This record gives sequence, C-alpha cells and structure tokens, in this order.
Amino acid sequence: MDIKIHSDFSNVNLDEMKEIYASVGWTKHTNVIIKQVFEASNVIALVKVDDRVVGFGRAMTDGVFNAAIYDVVVHRDFQKQGIAKKIMEFLLEKLSNVSCVHLISTTGNKEFYQKLGLKRVKTGMARYLNPNLSDEYLE
Repeated sequence: MDIKIHSDFSNVNLDEMKEIYASVGWTKHTNVIIKQVFEASNVIALVKVDDRVVGFGRAMTDGVFNAAIYDVVVHRDFQKQGIAKKIMEFLLEKLSNVSCVHLISTTGNKEFYQKLGLKRVKTGMARYLNPNLSDEYLE
C-alpha cells in the first residue's frame, strides 16, 4: 500500500472527498461545501493510497497564538491502519509553533486524540445551530 500525505488542494477530486465524508455518515457535505471549507483552511492534510484520496484533515490558524483542527476523516474502508494518526501528526507538525491548538473530538474518539498529546479543556465553550449536535456535545 503506497501512502502519501500532502497539502495541495488545487487538483483534489471533490467526489472522492464527498465519498469519504459519506462513508462515516457525514452526508451534508456537498462538493461546494467541501471546496469552501478546505479553501478557507490554511493547513491541509490529504492522504492518498495508490493515487486515491482516502483521508484528510484541515486546520485554521493565525500562525502564532491559536489554531483549530477540523474534519480529521478517514474512509471507513481504510480506518484502523494508522492513517488518521498520520494526518494528525502532519497537522500538528505544521502547527508546532502555534501556542494553542484546539480540536473538538467526535463522540468516541477522545482517547485517540489524547494519545497524540491533546488534553481536555477546562473552559471550552461552543454553540451549535444544529439541535442534534447541541444535544450531543454541549452540557
């Protein structure tokens, strides 16, 4: 298996990315939305296996004080092979000089991120427009 990780979003296959989101149940990501959120992100990790995108992650940062990591997603068929770990290591390396890196874990994945050195936040706050997400993530 030939695994490559890079950050060049210019020639990415949006249909492959949409399929990855759908494989984990995230079905509201259209090609237009995917293009919008990745183009707004200033740190991107794309993983290809045998020239096919199978996972990705992205972050937004001011480059000094704060960053937030989003959408660390690996196609269901390629999970449990260390790809998400490679994505996180790539993103964290790119953000290594940023004072604070935030991430909101999806339910059931806290331990994965803790193994990579992230810790729970005492004063974290959020709001969600989607009531289902509010119910799942907010106290």
